[in-house]
Amino acid sequence: MRPAARLALFGTAAAGFAVAFTAAALRLPAFGGDRHPYGARAVAAALAHRTANAVSSVNFDQRAFDTLGEESILFASVLAATLLLRLARDEHRRRPGPARVLPSTRLLGAALLPFTLLTGGYVVAHGALSPGGGFQGGVVLATGLHLAYVAADYRALRRVRPLAVLDVADAVAAGSFAALGLAGLAAGGAYLQNVLPWGTFNTLASSGLVAVVNAAVGVEVASGVVVLLAHFLEQAVETAERGEG
Repeated sequence: MRPAARLALFGTAAAGFAVAFTAAALRLPAFGGDRHPYGARAVAAALAHRTANAVSSVNFDQRAFDTLGEESILFASVLAATLLLRLARDEHRRRPGPARVLPSTRLLGAALLPFTLLTGGYVVAHGALSPGGGFQGGVVLATGLHLAYVAADYRALRRVRPLAVLDVADAVAAGSFAALGLAGLAAGGAYLQNVLPWGTFNTLASSGLVAVVNAAVGVEVASGVVVLLAHFLEQAVETAERGEG
């Protein structure tokens, strides 16, 4: 396509989007007022489905299909990085050497590692009850695992990072989110409709489908971030051109 044709196509699409966006913005409630229809409806829907954390109710219940798209973006990013950063024909892996780490840094990292992993697991598990959830807790879990790299060296991280298992976990968790939506269709409802028993309010067994989807997202985000960082670290530490080192 010629540059002029691309510019014309972009201008047409941008003009259409501007009209639609302006029409939608003009119908928004006034800022700073005491009327908040969206918030009131979201909270009422969260309470109706026994979900104490209204944000998780919005993410994994009221607009779960949108969240599925957001999770798919992360999965696609990990997949793209895996393909783009794989070893080229003129590259090979070299054995990483030991790193010099201060004893105080090593001690602090070793002490924080279990607490960080525990915190990440807690944030994921309680995503339907308190602030946090699968996205936030998954990042905390991945960050905690990489304390082994900060406190020791790359070789220590490789020993505690089952990359092959995390590759599979990333794919299975991403697919589980999409598969869980079939429960709504099987029950005669809509895709990703919250049809599981809602349980008792403010308990781990409450919120129905929200808690299950939230756990799947936590596994996918934690695994995906670890795999993504693994490929970048591999390029920085292990990969070398043929004939080098």
